[in-house]
Amino acid sequence: MPELPEVETVKRSLAPHLQGRTIESVVFHWPRTCVGNPDETSARLAGQRIDEVGRYGKYLLFRLSKHGRGSFLWIHLRMTGNLLLNAQPGPYTRAEMFLFGGTHVVFHDIRKFGKWQWSQDFPERLARLGPEPLEIDSRDFTKRLSERSTRLKALLLNQDFLRGLGNIYADEALFRARLHPERSAASVSPRKARALHQAIRDVLEESISAGGTSINNYVDGQGSPGYFQLRTQVYGKTGQPCASCRATLRRIIVAQRSTHYCPRCQRR
Repeated sequence: MPELPEVETVKRSLAPHLQGRTIESVVFHWPRTCVGNPDETSARLAGQRIDEVGRYGKYLLFRLSKHGRGSFLWIHLRMTGNLLLNAQPGPYTRAEMFLFGGTHVVFHDIRKFGKWQWSQDFPERLARLGPEPLEIDSRDFTKRLSERSTRLKALLLNQDFLRGLGNIYADEALFRARLHPERSAASVSPRKARALHQAIRDVLEESISAGGTSINNYVDGQGSPGYFQLRTQVYGKTGQPCASCRATLRRIIVAQRSTHYCPRCQRR
């Protein structure tokens, strides 16, 4: 599933081409891509001006306006969703957005899990999410961590705790901070909590600069893959030697997700 860096990269690749443009029409080729009635949603979106293409956690958030009244369109790419600028539709095309002037966006989604939803007000499901990991300061992060007894990996995947962090970057940040993924969050010292806070920021920023991680079918809005998968130190490297200590990297399951770590660098 695309995580914060991938969605941020898609946003940056689309925003210059979409902001300030007006939607002519939206067509849902797979009705379940739309949350709500597809025909009503298409009618609501027609004539909307795209004031901003933004990101909120793992969601793309379009801020719209029509006749002076604002509204929102959020898009969740889920596991296999791609938003592609001026691409040709194909067998996996689930939705298309046409803008006045000729530009159009194609939504390909092999697994059909991606979602689009229009709402007049800020979406409730987004309002419930936790703070942005690139914005929360070290003091607030440390305090929030100390209040939770959940295992670290499970907590970092919890979107109510931080929005946008997923499996790849949780593993990489925990490795950089030298914290075991099954350790209780409340047991982490303030010094180690600050190290984890910085590791999360660093790994996210580095991935954004690399265009995200392309492991399966992820590409940005121009169809370009990311390259952060060439820089991961533990994720997907089970059985390989740790780059820091040469111990054999291991894989366990935490919160029903594959979790990769070094048993020597990340002691419990």
